[in-house]
Amino acid sequence: MSIASLRRSARATVSGLPQGFWWLWLSTLVNRTGAFVLTFLSLYLTTELGHSAWFAGLVVALHGLGGVAGSPLGGVLTDRWGRRPTMVTMHLASAACAGALAFVTSAWGVALVVLLMGVSMQAVRPSINATIADMVPADDVRRAYALNYWALNLGFAVASIAGGAAAFLGYRTLFLVDAVATTLCAVIVFLRLPETRPERVVAAAGEKAAEERVSMLDVLRDAPFRTLVLLNLLVCVVFTAPWIGLPLTMAEQGLPPSSYGMVIAVNGIVIVGFQLLVNKVTERRSPVVLLTVSSLLFAVGTGATALAGSSVAFAATVIVWTIGEMVHVPTNAAATARLAPEHARGRYQGVMGMSWAVAGFVAPVMAGAVVDGPGSNVLWAGTFALGVVAAVGYALRLRKALREEEPVVAPVADPAVEALEAEGEGAVEKAVSPAPVPSPAPVPSPAAAPSAASSPASGS
Repeated sequence: MSIASLRRSARATVSGLPQGFWWLWLSTLVNRTGAFVLTFLSLYLTTELGHSAWFAGLVVALHGLGGVAGSPLGGVLTDRWGRRPTMVTMHLASAACAGALAFVTSAWGVALVVLLMGVSMQAVRPSINATIADMVPADDVRRAYALNYWALNLGFAVASIAGGAAAFLGYRTLFLVDAVATTLCAVIVFLRLPETRPERVVAAAGEKAAEERVSMLDVLRDAPFRTLVLLNLLVCVVFTAPWIGLPLTMAEQGLPPSSYGMVIAVNGIVIVGFQLLVNKVTERRSPVVLLTVSSLLFAVGTGATALAGSSVAFAATVIVWTIGEMVHVPTNAAATARLAPEHARGRYQGVMGMSWAVAGFVAPVMAGAVVDGPGSNVLWAGTFALGVVAAVGYALRLRKALREEEPVVAPVADPAVEALEAEGEGAVEKAVSPAPVPSPAPVPSPAAAPSAASSPASGS
């Protein structure tokens, strides 16, 4: 493939999206570029504050637990308050939590701040996903989600490198920079992003708007969507397991911690370097096929970890499940947008986000317990089995719900053609219409004056 063709492909990938999307994309990039808290939190707790590794793990788990509550909360607020107010409020709350970490030093104070930060950070995601579904044409929604995910990973890669280089300034300084970047993200949303929540449609006088009658219980009663959420939960568990199990497995093989750093960096490098190409290859593909294939890639990539014995082999397994990640994340978000009613997009995205948060809280604990108990090979066999189960579930249970509809192509309006068609239709009507039967002349009445509204055509 030539450089010119690559340029054309990249241009096609980013073209045709509304301006508002690119402001949202920029806010995501700015937010993630300054995301230092989660990257360096465990080091801050252990090396700076002197806490144990167990306590550091507990605090990180509390962040995930906060997300379990924050995701449905953000979904409800997105539909009730609006997308823009929810984003601004939750970004500012996250900024306040990041700034507070620079000054709070007590163990339980840090734990509480991180818990609240998990709530606010996860609560903003439904509003972002709902906004994309609102403003982007349906045929381009998956591409838009993929581009936003690319911005998220690009920003995270920059934050990891910049944070590591600037760590000599102190962890508290990094947390304050995080707070400033998140505040700037909120300012971009407030100043440049329009509100996209659909207007309320009232069914009848005195009745509540339709969207107010959709509860979280109603969302869970949606059988196809409930299936999508449960299958995504399986995939999320498989995706989360390597972040805990991979370093432990590599340590069992006698590889140093620096090797794990280089291996896991492959994940970000592949996403930043190839997300746009993956978008092009998977464009217009069936979502059921993409979700099935991505689940199999997760299964094969994580399962093969049990067979790896060198840094190169471990990196190869990371490449496999990273490709699955690049396919799965935007496709799953687009499938959620497709199944969600227009007035309940926030709630649907909130419930879907909760599956990610639950996996982020449960999977690390389960992975650590399996490695300490039956062993790492059992962990990777289990992730392989879960990935295959998810793939079968997508193929069999969601084929009808996510069936691709034939696009309706609207003809291009041409005034000359429309005039000819109108003239032709008039000629046909004139040819097939019966000749008018002349009616007797009306008898004029001296009491009634002629009116402009009176004409033979009106029957008067």
